[in-house]
Amino acid sequence: MDILLAEARTRLAHALRSRVAGDDADSRAEMIWGAPGPRWFTPEDIIWRVHADASMFVGGIRALLLQSLHPLAMAGVAGHSGYKGDPWGRLQRTSTYIATTTFGTISHATETIDHVRSIHERVRGKADDGRPYRASDPHLLRWVHIAEAESFLSAYEAYGERSHGRVSEQDRDDYVAQAAVSAELLGVIDPPRSYAQLQRDLEAYRPELHSTPAAREAARFLLLQPPLPPSSLPGYAMLVGGALSIMPPWARRELGLPVLPGADALLGAPAGRTAASLVRWAMGDPSVATERVSRSHQPE
Repeated sequence: MDILLAEARTRLAHALRSRVAGDDADSRAEMIWGAPGPRWFTPEDIIWRVHADASMFVGGIRALLLQSLHPLAMAGVAGHSGYKGDPWGRLQRTSTYIATTTFGTISHATETIDHVRSIHERVRGKADDGRPYRASDPHLLRWVHIAEAESFLSAYEAYGERSHGRVSEQDRDDYVAQAAVSAELLGVIDPPRSYAQLQRDLEAYRPELHSTPAAREAARFLLLQPPLPPSSLPGYAMLVGGALSIMPPWARRELGLPVLPGADALLGAPAGRTAASLVRWAMGDPSVATERVSRSHQPE
């Protein structure tokens, strides 16, 4: 039984790693974790703990749903990201960016940020309502950053590794401040640096946020039509349930997603905890577990 369980864990671990990191996961990991040089963060920093945790699988779904409610941001995704034709490629590019800017050397992180900035400069167009958009627009970049930071932190608070203890008020402030480092270099002007400011900024965007046909189509694709084999759908459904249970009710209503009293506590939250625990267990498999950067490579 132990052998069968170990084999199942290894298969799941490699399947997850392939989806998130791609076929060149080993070379990416070597660049991110193995390269010597100073880094912005260490394993003691809250951003390291949040971004290394399995709750990011839930937080990523929440972030995408929340981000879609800005019509101009959604127009850019629909027109340029290829999320339907190459959803895993988009996921792998995003995960590599987050991993490099969190765990990689400062040199690799800034190089990655510069590359993404150059891509943003070429992404522009018009939304269905005729308004122009640019991916390099600091206002849109700020929205994407705020939605991500708030989603990742919310998912970690709900489903993160409990051995680290509860997230304190100081942890929240530190996470927001640390997330601002790469955001500012990417082009976000004056990103929030405290949890209270993050919440104020999120509320300030509310008048601009509403559902569009493109947002609802993206939600259907993400929630109901994921490009996954049938065997993976139950686990993915639990991740989705966990993400929806921590979505703001107003955002769910905008996307036409039901808000059922009591359902989140009884079904969604337990599903999210179970899914995150399963991912955490799988990714701890020795065949894929990432070797953490050595002390000699950390900033002094």
